[in-house]
Amino acid sequence: MTIYLKLAWRSIWRNKRRTLITISALVFAVIVSVLMQSLNRGSHELIIENMTHLQTGFVQIQDYRFQDEPSLDNSFFFDESLEKEWLAIDDRIQWVLPRIETFMLAAIDGSTRGALVFGVEVEKEQNFNQLKDRLAEGEFFRKDEYAVVISTGFSERTNLGVGDTLALIGQGRFAMSASGLFTVRGIIDHPLPDMNSQTIYMPLPVAQELLSADQMVSSVLIGLETDRHTQSVADALKNGISDEELAVFTWPELIPELLELLEFDLVGAYLMSYILYIVIAFGFFGTILTMTLERIKEFGILISVGMGRGRLAITLFLEVLVISILGVLVGAAGAWLLLYYFYLNPIELTGQLAETVIDMGWEPVLPMSFAPDQFYSQGIIVFFIAMVISIYPIYKIFSLDVIKASRV
Repeated sequence: MTIYLKLAWRSIWRNKRRTLITISALVFAVIVSVLMQSLNRGSHELIIENMTHLQTGFVQIQDYRFQDEPSLDNSFFFDESLEKEWLAIDDRIQWVLPRIETFMLAAIDGSTRGALVFGVEVEKEQNFNQLKDRLAEGEFFRKDEYAVVISTGFSERTNLGVGDTLALIGQGRFAMSASGLFTVRGIIDHPLPDMNSQTIYMPLPVAQELLSADQMVSSVLIGLETDRHTQSVADALKNGISDEELAVFTWPELIPELLELLEFDLVGAYLMSYILYIVIAFGFFGTILTMTLERIKEFGILISVGMGRGRLAITLFLEVLVISILGVLVGAAGAWLLLYYFYLNPIELTGQLAETVIDMGWEPVLPMSFAPDQFYSQGIIVFFIAMVISIYPIYKIFSLDVIKASRV
């Protein structure tokens, strides 16, 4: 095998221009396929990150009746001892975020607006989703302060600003009346458009008192370092939580419409990838075809002087193999460097497209994924294409007419 490798290596570099063109085709193929995958996955990761960090969490614990009937009557007891117990179930659980959520009417100057009210523990939220960093004006409330932070969209709908007073009217637990006056301490720029138009945050203890739900929460969000551990952590929680009235949900179970939207979007991405792979295959086949036809006379002479067709086929296969490995490795390295550059210097959008993205609550940049698996997965696909194409020169060797080839 060592002799075959030496022969293959020498044959590769006898015509440096041809070899470099072939390797360049593979490098280009890997870089383009990784870039396409990165752009597509980057937008999906941004959507999932916003939804899981600010709305559902990667995993969420609720009363089993709450999903079908989201009422405060279906809230459950939660305290520090329960938090410690759940943190101990799996080492990958980094944050446990209790929330109480309800819909209330906000009264402002004789008019009312619907609002989604969240009772939260700000410091825990900050650790998980950097909620404080999204402040556009003012500051966040203290732990037991009768104050709120509202979203920018809600502020625009109601003409409320920092320092104004907001009246909230609604229904607490077990049909108890819930109403109170709150000072607007800050305005937050919420990245989710639907929530940006109606969200109000207040301290969790104040919300529990307002809603007659002392030490009760409607949900507990489980924060993880990455989405990859979602299902395994959810399974661990299902086995570790002893209360049979509590149910564990993953984010795809809580927002299946988002998952369906992302899967639908992937159809177009896969179609573009298939077209790219076809272009890659034909381009690489063209270079291999040229390489084979240029060496027909050489093959005929080698066979006529006694070199077996099988050995010659092995040498040719090793040539394609070495070229493929070099092309894929250089392409993966080039793609990594390119993505790393764009990771540090994101592509900024301009014009109307940028305005549209800003209106959706996102930064006007093209998000790119830096997930490691996309480098080797795309490299493997391109390598597989190269190996399939290597069948042609091997077939040519075994079907070669030695007499005709020697006269070429």
